[in-house]
Amino acid sequence: MLKFSNLTLQRGKRVLFSDMDMTIHPGWKTGITGANGTGKSSLFSLIRGEITPDHGEFCLPSDWVIAHVRQATPAIETRAIDYTMDGDQELRKLESELQHAEKDENAVRLAALHERFKTIDGYSARSRAARLLHGLGFRDEQLDQPVKSFSGGWRMRLNLSQALMCRSDLLLLDEPTNHLDLDAVLWLEDWLASYPGTLLLISHDRDFLDRITDHIAHIERQSITLYNGNYSVFEKARAEQLAQQSLAFKRQQEEIAHIQQFVDRFRAKATKARQAQSRLKALERMSLIAPAHVDSQFHFNFKTPEKLPDNLLKLEDASVGYDEKVILSDLTMTLRPGDRVGLLGQNGTGKSTLIKLLAGELKNRQGKRIPAKDLKIGYFAQHQIEQLHNDDSPLMHLQRLDKNTTEKDLRTFLGDFGFQGDTALEPVGPFSGGEKARLVLAMLVFQKPNLLLLDEPTNHLDLEMRHALIMALEGFVGAMVIISHDRHLLRTATDQLLLITGGKMFEYEGDLDSYRTIIQDLGKKDEKNRQRPPHHRKEQRRVEAVQRLRIQPVKNEIKRVEQVLERLHEEKNQIHHELSDPSIYEDQNKNRLSELLIKQGHIEQKLSENEQQWLDLNEQLEASYINE
Repeated sequence: MLKFSNLTLQRGKRVLFSDMDMTIHPGWKTGITGANGTGKSSLFSLIRGEITPDHGEFCLPSDWVIAHVRQATPAIETRAIDYTMDGDQELRKLESELQHAEKDENAVRLAALHERFKTIDGYSARSRAARLLHGLGFRDEQLDQPVKSFSGGWRMRLNLSQALMCRSDLLLLDEPTNHLDLDAVLWLEDWLASYPGTLLLISHDRDFLDRITDHIAHIERQSITLYNGNYSVFEKARAEQLAQQSLAFKRQQEEIAHIQQFVDRFRAKATKARQAQSRLKALERMSLIAPAHVDSQFHFNFKTPEKLPDNLLKLEDASVGYDEKVILSDLTMTLRPGDRVGLLGQNGTGKSTLIKLLAGELKNRQGKRIPAKDLKIGYFAQHQIEQLHNDDSPLMHLQRLDKNTTEKDLRTFLGDFGFQGDTALEPVGPFSGGEKARLVLAMLVFQKPNLLLLDEPTNHLDLEMRHALIMALEGFVGAMVIISHDRHLLRTATDQLLLITGGKMFEYEGDLDSYRTIIQDLGKKDEKNRQRPPHHRKEQRRVEAVQRLRIQPVKNEIKRVEQVLERLHEEKNQIHHELSDPSIYEDQNKNRLSELLIKQGHIEQKLSENEQQWLDLNEQLEASYINE
C-alpha cells in the first residue's frame, strides 16, 4: 500500500501539504483532483522519489514496479514499436541476457531464461505493443517509423504507450488524455478499467474519472481528503458539505435556479433526436453537479454579440486541403444563431481542418465559403496559446484588444478568469498551460463573438474552469462548433453531432454512448483484420460493400422523412404566426380561426407520427452499423 503519515511538503516557501495522512490500498484506482497549482504533480514526484517530504513519512512496498509517462521524448531513430517495448524493462533485460547466454552456449542458463521469458509473455510482447499503439491511434505503417519523425503530441502518445507496456504494480498518469482524441480516450478508458495494479490518475475529465476510478483524493487547503466512489459520488458528497455553510447554500440555490432556466428553455425546443435528448438529460444533471462548484474562483458569461445575422456562415460544396492534397470535399452546411455542433471522427480525418476552413485560416479549393457581413468569430486552438506575447501581462493582452476600456474594468473582467491581484500584471511567459488557455478564452469572450469555433478548448483546464466554461456556453446565443475529447462538454454544450470520415462530413444520428459502441466494434474489427490473411480482408471488404448497399434504402427513407418534418414545421410556424395576430380572434374571423386550429391539430399529429418514424429508422440504421 501507499501510506502518507503526518506528511508536510513544501516547494520553495509554499506549503502544498501540511500534516497530511492518507492510505492507498493495492488495486485501488484513485483519481487525484484539485485546482491547478495545489500539488498534484508534486505528489507524483514524491511517490517516484524525486523529492522528499519536509516532515513526516511516505512509504510503499520496495519491490513495486512504478510506471509513469515521461514528459520529454528525445528525437531518436528508434522505431515506434521498439520504443514502446522499451517500457517493459524486464523484457529488455531478459533479451540482453539471452543473447549473452547464447554466445556463451550456456544451456542451463538459456533454459532458465527462456522459462522466465515465457512467464512474462515475452513471445507476445511485440503484438502487445502493436495493440497499444493501435489503440492510441497509430496506423500500421507508423509502427516502424522512427520516434523523431513524430510531432510533439504524437511523441507524448508514444510515452504513454511505453508506460502502459510496463508490467507495473503502480501506474501514475498525469492528464493522459491531453494529447488524445475521443476515439483514443475511449480505448484508454477500457484499458485502464482492466488494469490489475494500483492506479493514481490526475485528470480534469469527469467522464474519464467516472468510468475508471473507485476513489477520489481531493486536494484543497493544504490537505487531501479521500472519498469512496467515483467523481460523481465525490461531487455529491462535496456539495452536501458545502451546503452546511449558509453562504455556500445560498449560492447553490442561485446556481440551481440558473441552470433550471437553461433546462426549461431547451426542453421547449428539444426534438426527439437522440443528441437533443442526451443534452437535455445532461443539463438536468448539471443541477446536481453545480452545487459542488459554488466556491470556484471562475465565473464568467458571454456577452450578447453586437450583431447576430440570421445566417452566420455557409459552406456550399466546399473542399479544403494542404498543398496538393484534398482532405475534405463536398462540404455543405449553414451555421445559424443557436446552432450547437460537435465534431466526431478519428484522429487525422480532418476535424481541425474543417474548423480552420470555417475560421478562414484555410481557403476553400472548390465551392464557396460565404460569411455574413457582421460575422465575428471567436476561434480557440492550440496555436492561439502559442502566439501569446510572453513578455506581456494578461492586462496588456486585453488592452491591445481595446484601448478605451478602463484598467479597473479590464482587471475586474480578468478576475472572473482567475487572474486576480498582481497575477493580472505578471508576464505570461512563466504561466502554466492551464493559465495560458484561460487567458486565450478570456480574450475570446471579451471580443463578443457571434460564432465560436473551439478546437479542444478544455486541454490543460482544471475541473472548475471546465465547469465555468460549460455554464458560460449555455448562455451563448450565437452558433458554436466544438472539437473535444471531453464528453461532458459535448453532452452539455451540443445538440447536433457531425461525423468526419473518409474525406466527407455526415450528420451522426446517434449519441455519444452509441458512438462508444461503434468505436469499440471498429477496434475489434480492425484487430481481426490484422490477424486475417489478405484474401480474408478482400472478402471482408466485399461483405462491407454489401452492407452499405443494404442500409442505403434506410438512409434514403430517413432523408425523405426529414424533408416531410421540415415542411410540417414550416406549416406549423405559419399557423403559429397567424394565431399570434390578435385580429384572428375577432368575431368576423371565427371561421378562419376554427380552420387554423383544426389544421394545427392535424399537423401536430403528423409531426408526432413522422418523428416516431424518424426515431425508428435511426435505431434501425444504428443497429445495422453496430451489427456490421
